[in-house]
Amino acid sequence: MTQTHRPIASVLIVEDHPLFSDALSITLQIVGGISSVRTTSSIADCLRQLAVGPQPDAVFLDLNLPDADGLDGLLKVRKAAPQAALLIVSSLTSPAIVNAAIEFGASGYVPKHSQRQVFQEALARIGRGEIYLPDGFVASDTGAKPMALTRDRLESLTAQQSKILSLISEGKLNKQIAHDLDIAESTVKAHVTVIMRKLGVQNRTQAVLAAQAARFDSLAAR
Repeated sequence: MTQTHRPIASVLIVEDHPLFSDALSITLQIVGGISSVRTTSSIADCLRQLAVGPQPDAVFLDLNLPDADGLDGLLKVRKAAPQAALLIVSSLTSPAIVNAAIEFGASGYVPKHSQRQVFQEALARIGRGEIYLPDGFVASDTGAKPMALTRDRLESLTAQQSKILSLISEGKLNKQIAHDLDIAESTVKAHVTVIMRKLGVQNRTQAVLAAQAARFDSLAAR
């Protein structure tokens, strides 16, 4: 997959929180000298903008968007803008998620809480066609270990827990899951706690992303 190896002059930000989107836009213009910054709040609108052009030099993408299912949004944007650098800007910093994002086409990964100089360095790196990773992050040698670990953890789930994780991935709340499976809401809550512990994640969103990353990794390996 060929990506642009030149200084970044135009960026498309895909972020559904207006305040952060505005702040990131200003930051990129100040520290990166970006002359063109466009913003959008969904994968669907991002794809529409990419289809009509002009194509940006880089796309800054949040993983946790209303119409993004795990890493599915990343894959759609990567396919729609194969020449653009694709930088993930997310509050999710699990090593498994970072590795998965890089494996599936991201040019780098920056935590949302990062300082301005981090975005400046990330811009410089991806402009040179290099991969930018969070400070202190150590990528796996092959990318297989984190995903294999996730798959092992997913396989440790019981059939009922797997069903609940699938329903969580569909965006359903505990009350809805309880109704669908004809069990008590307190039982669903207990299962969710065990699911997060088994997967080594801290919240429902991370659980869904871990499951999605493992699923995409499995498909890619076929």
